[in-house]
Amino acid sequence: MGRAQFLAKALATLVAVCVLAALAGLAEYERRETLENAQARAELISRTLEEHVTRTIGSASLVMQTLGEAVARQPSADPARLQSLLSQTLLASLPYLRGAAVLDERGVVLASSVADEHGLRIDLARLGNAPGEQRDVLLPLRHGRSLADLAVGVVARPAPGVDMLPLLRTLRGPGGQKLLLVALINPGVLANFQHVALSGEDGVAALAGFDGQLIVASDRLPVAPGRRIEGHPIFDSWLPAREHGQYIGAGLREGPQVVAFRASRTRPLVVTVELPVGAALHTWYERVWWLAAAGGVVLLAIASGAMTLLRAMNARERARSALDGAHEQVALRERELSVLLKSVQEVIFRTDARGAITFVNARWAAISDQPLEQARGRCLSDLVVAADRARTAALFSVGDLSGVREAQVCIPAADARPRHFVLAVVPLFKGGQIVGFAGSAVNVSERVAAEQQLQHQLAFTELLLQMSPLPVSMFDVQGRYVMVNHAWEEFVGRTRAQVVGTSVGHFLSPEAAALHADQDAELMARGGRLRYETRVQHRDGSLRDMVVTKVLVPGEDGRPAGILCTLMDVSEFRDAERATREARDAAEEASRAKSEFVANISHELRTPLQAILGFSELGYTRGLDNPRLAGMFNDIHNSGQRMLALVNDLLDVSKIESAVGTFDLERCDLRTLVNAVLRELAPLVGKRRLRLSVVLPEQPLRVKVDPLRMQQAIRNVVANAIKFSPEGGQLDVQAAETSDGEVWLTVADRGPGIPPAEIETIFDAFVQSSKTKDGSGGTGLGLAICRKIIDVHGGRISAENRPGGGAVFRIQLPQRPSGDSQLDSSF
Repeated sequence: MGRAQFLAKALATLVAVCVLAALAGLAEYERRETLENAQARAELISRTLEEHVTRTIGSASLVMQTLGEAVARQPSADPARLQSLLSQTLLASLPYLRGAAVLDERGVVLASSVADEHGLRIDLARLGNAPGEQRDVLLPLRHGRSLADLAVGVVARPAPGVDMLPLLRTLRGPGGQKLLLVALINPGVLANFQHVALSGEDGVAALAGFDGQLIVASDRLPVAPGRRIEGHPIFDSWLPAREHGQYIGAGLREGPQVVAFRASRTRPLVVTVELPVGAALHTWYERVWWLAAAGGVVLLAIASGAMTLLRAMNARERARSALDGAHEQVALRERELSVLLKSVQEVIFRTDARGAITFVNARWAAISDQPLEQARGRCLSDLVVAADRARTAALFSVGDLSGVREAQVCIPAADARPRHFVLAVVPLFKGGQIVGFAGSAVNVSERVAAEQQLQHQLAFTELLLQMSPLPVSMFDVQGRYVMVNHAWEEFVGRTRAQVVGTSVGHFLSPEAAALHADQDAELMARGGRLRYETRVQHRDGSLRDMVVTKVLVPGEDGRPAGILCTLMDVSEFRDAERATREARDAAEEASRAKSEFVANISHELRTPLQAILGFSELGYTRGLDNPRLAGMFNDIHNSGQRMLALVNDLLDVSKIESAVGTFDLERCDLRTLVNAVLRELAPLVGKRRLRLSVVLPEQPLRVKVDPLRMQQAIRNVVANAIKFSPEGGQLDVQAAETSDGEVWLTVADRGPGIPPAEIETIFDAFVQSSKTKDGSGGTGLGLAICRKIIDVHGGRISAENRPGGGAVFRIQLPQRPSGDSQLDSSF
């Protein structure tokens, strides 16, 4: 009995120990399984979020690349053209983009999808560093809603939680201009997708850069977007060596976390998903308490069937746990598939064997204006235009066992606007028979419109080329004609069918062909544009003066694809130049003959004038006793003097205009010349009792002039002012030097002044002012000689009336460098 009890107790103890050990092992196994499942869920969610982020940014980059290529093909960087081009992009169908804009290299917005941003100047330092040409870069998170928050002089105070993720691309616009293309990604779209992906989970997700800057995260995360995540193992130890991983430990929130992360394949971004360990083990705690209760029951009811009952319960619990795990996995996969289908930008559908829709995602609205509930049972062939129905129906042919089938069709919108889609269909087989089809529909309306616009532009360019009045031709790098326009055919007398594909210049003379070949070789060597003039034979056999302009045409690979050549007929211009040159030579010859005639006749007049003056003086002296006779000789002498002054002026004019007249320039002080003239004319000043006011600076007035000629000009101006000043009046003479080195001299009188209409004509030869004609015998050549002398020196002489009455004559001489040498200048 004792042995049996001992055995019973031993067996009971053994059974109890076995039960406790089994319960403890099962609890630990369930705990590991629960944590592994949590890690798998976190890793799956992180993979889904990373694929969404990569796809979203990749789509934005593709849009930027397409838009950049379209901008580069524009003929000019006209803001209106860029705005029109920008409005044609896919921005309206990309909800994750807040806007896009084209900036010049100074940050000025040339075009933007946001109308209020046009013309703003963006602070490029606040925006971020620009990438290399034809590359894009994802810049750090910026606070604000649009580029207006980054404008120069604007202190952005966006609402809390309003951020943007700039995507910047550098490109070369028309004419080689550097442009910046900016797209603003809405982080809220990424946050919404995180919220959907974490639906039903007590976890958090975050998107950050490799440097730890938080871009977007769940609402329950304590770190604000834009701040750096501090002390996190992923950013301190794991990145960038590992692209993905998972662990249990410290995370973004307090307490142990089930952490999974995955870095983006294309950008320096990392997605982090964290599930609290306590929440993940919640169901495990419930099962442990249940197992403990069951173990207590088993221990209290140890009997002959305890072991069998315990094994049955354990088997049932394992089956139940496996079933719960299977149900959980099925639910999780269904949620993941639903989220993925909703996030796809393409129309995904499934049909039966007849082509009737059995399933379609939310993008059904992109091809149909009907609600999603009415899509079931519809055939895609009923939606397309009549011309594409046969091709659409052929996609769902059950007799064709081929794989992927594609067709581009047109599906009109509610407003009859055509929309183009590419349908891709794959048959589904069961038992060797087609039981349905799975496919997708991609909207390619923008691409079709761009292709049509490109064709239109090519046709328009061809029309402009043919309408051009200038002969235009193009030949490849091998020297064969590729294209000629109608004007070229008319000029050369050969049709394009005769020359296209033939060698350039095969119908030219060897000399002309060699000239053009040398120019082409020079253009190919140094690039750019080449312009030269030569004579080209017209189809009528005549030689025409032509200006030839050639420019390299780049190919798709950037290397020269050919040379574009234009011809401009300038024969009429050259004939006009020759006629003008001949007329000028004839005029110069006539002027020279006139000057020689005036000089010769003036010299011939001096001989009799000397005799008249001499005998009139003799007659006046001997006739002093006869006043009447002396008066007649005095009149003859005065008339001879006036005649002699006229002859001297004519000689001065002819000498200045003659090619043999020379001016000997030397450096001198203008004050010395002025004082010499004033001393010479002092008797005339005293005779008329004039008050002379002379204002000259203390420092020298350095000029480079012919002293004798310059004194002659000053003498004529001062003598003219003395002559017409009222007796007892005042005469003002002033000289000074301006800040830029120009020297001026003014002579002002108190005489009758000059009529405004005659201020310029008084400097013409033989012209006197109507107010100063007093019959004194003036020739009207004095001021003309002054102007010619001043003009030869490169200066100016002008006249004006002073407010109080009288005239002011101003002589201005240009600045002369202090180091220039003495020159003899022929006029």
